[in-house]
Amino acid sequence: MSDPVSIWVVSDGRTGIENQALGLAEAVQRLTPAEITVKQIRWRPLFDRLPSALKTPAMLASAPLAAPWPDLWIAAGRATLPLSTRIKRWSGGKTFVVQTQDPRWANDRYDLIVAPAHDDLSGDNVFEITGSPHRVTPERIAQAAPAFADRIAPLPHPRVAVLIGGRSKAFDLTQAHAADLADRIAAAVRASGGSLMLTFSRRTPEAAKAVMTERLSGLPGWIWDGTGDNPLFGFLHFADHVLVTQDSANMAAEASSTGKPVHILPMVALKPAGKFARLHEDLQSQGATRPFDGALDRWTYAPLAETDRAAHAVLEAMRAR
Repeated sequence: MSDPVSIWVVSDGRTGIENQALGLAEAVQRLTPAEITVKQIRWRPLFDRLPSALKTPAMLASAPLAAPWPDLWIAAGRATLPLSTRIKRWSGGKTFVVQTQDPRWANDRYDLIVAPAHDDLSGDNVFEITGSPHRVTPERIAQAAPAFADRIAPLPHPRVAVLIGGRSKAFDLTQAHAADLADRIAAAVRASGGSLMLTFSRRTPEAAKAVMTERLSGLPGWIWDGTGDNPLFGFLHFADHVLVTQDSANMAAEASSTGKPVHILPMVALKPAGKFARLHEDLQSQGATRPFDGALDRWTYAPLAETDRAAHAVLEAMRAR
C-alpha cells in the first residue's frame, strides 16, 4: 500500500476492550505505514441498553463521527456495533471493517471478524486466533522495563510474576481460596529461593487482596498496591515464571506472548468452564501453559504472536478486496 493506511480504533473506552482493537491496529502498523486515531463511543444513558438494531447516531453522547472516513475500521465491544454495521455505507464502500470478538449480531456485515478460537465462531469472514488481540509484545515490555529496573533487577532468581484476577460470571476468588493460593505460591517461591512480583486486577475482591498481601508480604519482591505506574510490563520482562489465574483469557494470552513458562492458577468455578476450558486447552496444546502444581518447572515454547498473525490476515483481506 503506497499511502499510509488510516486506521480508526473504535471502542467504548474501557481499557480492556480498547486494547484489543488498539493492539490489532498497532500490529497492522508494524507491517505497513499507518496512522492510528482512537475514537471512543458513548451512548446517552436513555439509549445505552437498546438493541443494536434500534440505535442511531443521534443517540450518541460522544462526538458524532464524520468524514474523511478511514481505510480501516477496527472496533471492539457491543457499543460499536450500530456504527460498525453502517460505516461501509457512510464511506461509500471505502472503509474495511474489522470487529474483534464475536459480535453476536449481524455477523455477515463486517469484512472480517477476529475472534478468539475458544468462542467457537465460524464463517467465511471469521479469522480465529488464540485468545484476544492485545498490545503485549517482547519489544513493548523491553521498552517499559528500564523504568522498573532499579526495584526489580536486584531481586533473586527465579523471579515469579503473579497476575491475579477476580470475580466474574464464571469464577470467584473467595477469601479462603485466595489464602490457599497465597500459601501455595509462597511455598513454591521459598522452595526455589526466588522472589515474587504480584499485581491484582480491578476485579480482585478486597478481602482476597488483603489476605494474599498479608501472606505473601514476607517474600522478597514487590506486591504492587496500585500506586504509581503499573509495573506489569516490567514484571513480564524480568520474570522467569508467570502465574496467572484461570479467569482471564486476556492475561493468559498476553503472558503466553513472552515465551516464558505460564502456570495457570485455579479459581472457584461458578458454572461450567466452557470457553475458558477451550482456551486453556488451546494454550496448553501450544506448550505455553500448564496447570500450577506447586512446582516452578521450566519449559520452552515459541512465544505466541496471535495479534501479529491477525494483522497479516487483515492486510491480506484488504488487498484481496
